[in-house]
Amino acid sequence: MNEQMTFKRYELKYMLTRQQKEELLQAMEGHLQLDQYGHSTIRNIYFDTDTFRLVRRSIEKPLYKEKLRVRSYQQAEKDSMVFVELKKKFESVVYKRRLMLPHRAAMDALESGRPLPIHSQIGAEIAAFRDFYGASLKPAMLLTYEREAYFPIDGTDFRLTLDENILWRMEDMDLSAPAGGNAVLGQDQVLMEVKTPGGIPLWMTHFLSGRRIYQTSFSKYGAAYAQWVAGEHISGGRLYA
Repeated sequence: MNEQMTFKRYELKYMLTRQQKEELLQAMEGHLQLDQYGHSTIRNIYFDTDTFRLVRRSIEKPLYKEKLRVRSYQQAEKDSMVFVELKKKFESVVYKRRLMLPHRAAMDALESGRPLPIHSQIGAEIAAFRDFYGASLKPAMLLTYEREAYFPIDGTDFRLTLDENILWRMEDMDLSAPAGGNAVLGQDQVLMEVKTPGGIPLWMTHFLSGRRIYQTSFSKYGAAYAQWVAGEHISGGRLYA
């Protein structure tokens, strides 16, 4: 697997019921198959400032927004390979820069403010991001979820993911810890994400239109943050537990 990856694509999101998910799985037959990760429990640690500047801006739906996170596709060990991801969105187009590094080496560098143990263009972009937001940038939230990831049988550049059991917490933010936390979605909700450089296949268009399923704006981190704020109080312009 490459140690560095760059993506440029549209990411379209749809909220399904569990029944619609089952119907989708049937409609996908002959078109999509599970990718290399298949069924996985994804763990993400989102970095933010002490005033949650990044997620606050994201919720405002600006033309440009960005985020930094560390991702693992399983419960990580000390030397497990994880992804340090810098994700930017400008006018609906998503640009993602990703480095693959050992778990503890990546987290130790990010939490201490030291440079990442890699010299590359993507590493330089992540360093510039960290310099811009300053010393207050730190782990802010752990988000975990069950994901099924699919890609086309015909080899075209199209991806589809189904996320369930999205959970968040602000303590024990460790990729080596068990999943768990507060639920973001209702019990009958499944988040579908379509990732494409352009349009979507005709069979998918028919599936969505036939069931009146429409694109939605949804951020896992943003939704979790909103839940946290709803359970907290604001004093002096800052948030307190």
